[in-house]
Amino acid sequence: MLKKLYNFFKRIIVSFFILYGYNRLVPTLARIPINIVTVSLITIFNIPSLIILIIIKMIFY
Repeated sequence: MLKKLYNFFKRIIVSFFILYGYNRLVPTLARIPINIVTVSLITIFNIPSLIILIIIKMIFY
């Protein structure tokens, strides 16, 4: 049980840093806001959700 909790928090922290790293690499207009929705999406679905968020950002903004 403790190992599952540890892995869950580790995935949250890694997804936050993936999103932060992406935001540091791209120009200001292409950034994705760091909030609970985006971090939870990246925590659950990993890199494919980041790609989908980038596509949504490019289409609607």
